[in-house]
Amino acid sequence: MLPALRRCRPGPALGAAFGPAARPGPGPGPAWGPRLVPARGRKTRHDPPAKSKASRLKVPPPVDPEELLVVTERYRQHRLVLSALRAEFRAEVLRKKREAELSREDSAELTEEHRRLMAWNEAENARQRARREERIRKEEAEQKRQKLEAAESKARIMEAFLKEKEKEVLQLQEEAKTFITPQNLEARIEECLDNPRNYNFAIDKDGRIVKRTVLS
Repeated sequence: MLPALRRCRPGPALGAAFGPAARPGPGPGPAWGPRLVPARGRKTRHDPPAKSKASRLKVPPPVDPEELLVVTERYRQHRLVLSALRAEFRAEVLRKKREAELSREDSAELTEEHRRLMAWNEAENARQRARREERIRKEEAEQKRQKLEAAESKARIMEAFLKEKEKEVLQLQEEAKTFITPQNLEARIEECLDNPRNYNFAIDKDGRIVKRTVLS
């Protein structure tokens, strides 16, 4: 019987007061019947909540994003360290187990084959390392050559650009000699009056003048 119900068990006087209903079964000692309900106890899952807690909402505690980020990173590092330690211990156990099996077998043939395979592995690693170093050297040389060619091409383009600009400047200086300035304005006006030009003409598809008006 539960302790709470045991405490609520009626005594002899209360059992006699309730009569035979308080004694459902034979046996010495008082008993309690279905009409006797404990006054105090825990609520069942079907009972409604208390009125003072009916509108209460369970809100999880606030979490600081920075603290969560730090904790998550530390957990990740912790898991990485543990996985590395497990892998190291597993490899050590397997190595010791393999060594024990080899020592139990005491097979010179397996040892010689293992030594031969390890030597072949080291030679292959050395060969691949030499190929990789040679490839890296070639890639570095190719990169240097490409950079040098790019620099030379850029220099040639800049030189051609400067020459073109210099040519334009010289041409502009040459054309500036024929510009009309306040100093030669009168002379240019007299020259235009002495040598009139007629621009009122028509040309054909080949650019030849086919018709021209007469200056008055």
